[in-house]
Amino acid sequence: MTNDLFAASDPSEDVVRPLAVRMRPTTLDEVVGQRHVLAPGSPLRRLADPASTGSLTAPSSVILFGPPGVGKTTLAHIVAKQSGRQYEELSAVTSGVKDLREVLRRAHERLVSQGKETVLFIDEVHRFSKSQQDALLPSVENRDVTFIAATTENPSFSVIKPLLSRSVVVKLESLEPEELRTVIERAVSNPRGLGGKVRVQDDAVDEIIRLAGGDARKSLTILEAAAGAVDESGSNVPAEITADVVSTVMNVAAVRYDRNGDDHYDVISAFIKSMRGSDVDATLHYLARMIRAGEDPRFIARRIMIAAAEEVGMAAPQILQTTVAAARAVQMIGMPEARIILSEAAIAVATAPKSNASYMAINQALADVDAGLIGQVPLHIRNAPTTLMKSWGNHEGYRYAHDYPNAVVEQQYMPDELVGREYYHPNSRGYEREIGPRLDRIRAIIHGEPAPPAPTQTERKPTEPVDPAHTEHPGETQRSQMKGKNDDATDTGRKEEDREHGGE
Repeated sequence: MTNDLFAASDPSEDVVRPLAVRMRPTTLDEVVGQRHVLAPGSPLRRLADPASTGSLTAPSSVILFGPPGVGKTTLAHIVAKQSGRQYEELSAVTSGVKDLREVLRRAHERLVSQGKETVLFIDEVHRFSKSQQDALLPSVENRDVTFIAATTENPSFSVIKPLLSRSVVVKLESLEPEELRTVIERAVSNPRGLGGKVRVQDDAVDEIIRLAGGDARKSLTILEAAAGAVDESGSNVPAEITADVVSTVMNVAAVRYDRNGDDHYDVISAFIKSMRGSDVDATLHYLARMIRAGEDPRFIARRIMIAAAEEVGMAAPQILQTTVAAARAVQMIGMPEARIILSEAAIAVATAPKSNASYMAINQALADVDAGLIGQVPLHIRNAPTTLMKSWGNHEGYRYAHDYPNAVVEQQYMPDELVGREYYHPNSRGYEREIGPRLDRIRAIIHGEPAPPAPTQTERKPTEPVDPAHTEHPGETQRSQMKGKNDDATDTGRKEEDREHGGE
């Protein structure tokens, strides 16, 4: 498809074109925002300079990466027009390899016969298959075309490496509120826009900005809809757009979120970090963004379960049970009611005492295994279901823990190479405050060392202050005390019975 820019901007067609199209900037100086990529000497400035035609140093391939409505297509138009190059455009949604090769053939013939360079703009290049992207390589490398691509997905993952290595990636940002205000005010007064036929109240501008979510095209679409709602044809008095009018024509704000792109990963990362940091309000904000964007509630529930194990762990082990129950309820109920369950589970994780000791423990154990620190399983704790295996010494000398006080006995469980290795180190928050001293006594007994005395509550208080941000959940202290009593109980009255030791 060939586009003649001058024909495309013919005023006779402006009447039926959307406001966002009519207000499209025609020079780089008219572009609002993106100052960080339009500075003198930047790739886009150099490409837009007519002197860049035939230059050996001008970029031959640029990938514009950013969210919708920030000017990717506009910048490609401007570069072609200002530089005097021919403009060709393809959409990766509707074009195939045949269309691409035809455009590249024309560009090559134009360069050879007329000496005229071509800007080839491909919108949504991330939708091109690998073979389609491969077809671009020879023309980009030989500079048959000046290639400009637009994508809303991170090119590190959506563009093939050979094409990426031949391109300059320009990251565009969402427009700031004041930049959107400039776009709106310009459209209201400019003859190409609304030509002063409407007035927009300040609170209406603020409402448009809120709903647009940094998207210039969205802001102009809302403005156009609001202008149409108050249009009084034939009146000489400018119609007035109020905040109520804006809310009537567009009452849901644009949410920046792509379930397969960077927004997906950025928001879920912020959600997890907010739960980890115990900021319950930020947790709920990011949860709301995912819900409004249509994220799979089962995915959110899975991440909450993982956070319960990784961030809370044994500091409040009941939180994992809460999140597992929530995940099952989400599957059974579905949206929109599942939002309540997700909220409860996320709040439980965010407000719980925190410990990553379980997470660190398994990672350290895995690191040892990966490093080859494995060793042989001690004979006395090996399985011995057959007479032959018993004759090898398997299970011989094994001490059944329940036959000893507190169900703990001096015995080697680790392979010889790892005796004394400790992976789990509980902290002093939540239930782990109870685990720590008890674990010290258990390890001492297992290793045949003098067991440290059990600290009393009075002894623990001065050295283990309670973090007010991580108070125990209701009933946690009572459960911990009961567990301690059970652990310290003797085995008096334990039933004596024959036990099969072969398959523990």
